[in-house]
Amino acid sequence: MKRNQFIKSIGITSLIIPTLPLVSFSKPQEEPQLNKALVEEFVRVSHGKLDMVKELLKEHPTLLNAAHDWGGGDFETGLGAASHVGNKDVAQYLLDRGAQANVFTVALFGKMDILKAMIEFSPSLINAKGPHGFTLLHHAEKGGDDALEIKEYLMSLGQKETRIPLY
Repeated sequence: MKRNQFIKSIGITSLIIPTLPLVSFSKPQEEPQLNKALVEEFVRVSHGKLDMVKELLKEHPTLLNAAHDWGGGDFETGLGAASHVGNKDVAQYLLDRGAQANVFTVALFGKMDILKAMIEFSPSLINAKGPHGFTLLHHAEKGGDDALEIKEYLMSLGQKETRIPLY
């Protein structure tokens, strides 16, 4: 159908813009962003100061999954911090409160069935870089005896590096 035929077929009245009341669709009032210095402090203490993690989370529950941007694509959450240093007490505390677990935490805790399923789902995870470029192998090493099976599995897949530069 040509343009002229189309216009004639719909009639001139349908070209008149209806006069509907203007409706304003506004987003619900958003909470302000977390203070960057507060997020950085939370991530820093999550490396090993469980008492301070508890205190900060009590005051600011939304820190649980907050990530600090160290620059250069290096993002780190409290759980990521605890995981890459092998601090299972802090990591478990955060997990118990609903922190978003990832493949690195799975490696730390030696959860072979979960790790294998994740790698089967997304094979490129085998080369994933965690905070500061730490690899799955690094996290498995930090997991000690609990993660020995994962360490051996990763090495059988050719993993050698424990840290890969982010850029």
